[in-house]
Amino acid sequence: QAYLSYSNVAALTHLARKPGWDITKTLDNVKIWTHEEGAVLSFKVELQVNVPSHVAFSLLSDFSLRQRWDRHFLTCEVLQAVSDEEKIYHVTAPPMTGHQPRDFVILVSLRQPCRPQEPYTVAVRSVTLKAVPPSPEFCRSEILCAGFQIHSNSSSSCTVCYFHQVTSGVMPYLAANLTGSSKSIEDTALECVKFLE
Repeated sequence: QAYLSYSNVAALTHLARKPGWDITKTLDNVKIWTHEEGAVLSFKVELQVNVPSHVAFSLLSDFSLRQRWDRHFLTCEVLQAVSDEEKIYHVTAPPMTGHQPRDFVILVSLRQPCRPQEPYTVAVRSVTLKAVPPSPEFCRSEILCAGFQIHSNSSSSCTVCYFHQVTSGVMPYLAANLTGSSKSIEDTALECVKFLE
C-alpha cells in the first residue's frame, strides 16, 4: 500500500512536469492544455480561484463533495480509509449515449507541501479491491493517473491544475469535448470554480 500511494503521487508529479503541453482553449479563468505521447493523451485544466490554497485543497480532497460540481460523478462512497492521507473510493459515472454506465475503484492520495513553493497534491489512480469485484450493471473502467495540484498565488487566491491521463474507459466522456461538439470539460471547470469560491 505504501508503494501504491507513493507511485500514485509520483506519477501525477511526473505528468505535471512533462514538457510539451499545448494550450487548446483559454476562457476567463480557465485554460485547457493537452499533451500527446505515442498513444497516450493527457489533458490539463488550469483554474484561477479566489480562495486560499489550503481551502481549495480541503474541498477538492474530499471526494464525497465531488458530485456537487462534477456531473460525471453519479455516486461516490468511501470503501476504505487507509490513513489520513489515503482513501479508496467506489465511483459510478452516468451512461453516455450507446455506452453502459461505468464504475471505478480509485485510490486518492493527499499530500501537503513540504516547502512553500510546492503545491498541494490530490493524486488519483485505479486499484483492485477484492471486496468490490466488477458488476454486470457497470463497465469497470480504469484511471491510470489523474488528480489536482494546487499552487498558492497569494493569501486569498490559488491556481488549481487538474490532470488526467486518458484511457479508453474515459474517452467517451472526452471525445465530444476535444472535437469541440461538447463543452463538458469547460462546464465542469467553471462549476468547480463556482463550488470552490
